[in-house]
Amino acid sequence: CDRISDAVLDAFIGEEPEARVACETFATTNRVVIGGEVGLSDATKLKDLMGRIDQIARACIKDIGYEQEKFHHETVEITNLLHEQSAHIAQGVDASENKDEGAGDQGIMFGYATTETDALMPAPIQYSHAILSRLAEARKNGSAASLGPDAKSQLSVRYQGGKPVGVSSIVLSTQHLDTQMTSEDVRAVVGPYIRETLPDGWIDGD
Repeated sequence: CDRISDAVLDAFIGEEPEARVACETFATTNRVVIGGEVGLSDATKLKDLMGRIDQIARACIKDIGYEQEKFHHETVEITNLLHEQSAHIAQGVDASENKDEGAGDQGIMFGYATTETDALMPAPIQYSHAILSRLAEARKNGSAASLGPDAKSQLSVRYQGGKPVGVSSIVLSTQHLDTQMTSEDVRAVVGPYIRETLPDGWIDGD
């Protein structure tokens, strides 16, 4: 769902860097619902882009890899409930003398950079993401064709002197297309990809 919302946002920003986009996506069996408020200064471009939301969503679903009977990028029903941004919300930003103000809503974000990884991200989330990315790559190139696109990963990382030195546990759940596959079968498929993704020496035993 986040991927589709991001794709919609990218499409609008691609047309106009100062586009207004508040987009949410909901997915269930054979249906995707996209809603929110959007705005472009060019009404013609806005109309054209609104007509391409279905195409954008299907391309995103295809890229993720959904080709199951009950959720396929070619047959899934896309409901586009996006509409033009409220004039009242737009007015609050457009009328402001503070040109640095870019939104009609506020949010608070916090975070930090760390030297634990080259990406400056904390090791647990960085390597969890890296494992899932590697599995997606293997699924798409056919070397792990038995896996489906739904997967999640969680690592418990051991630290010494404030530095990550290994993992104490790895939890990975993944969709698999063969309903006869056992947990051991899945482990045999994903295990090599986990080991090649994590730094040498981070996994002890099995």
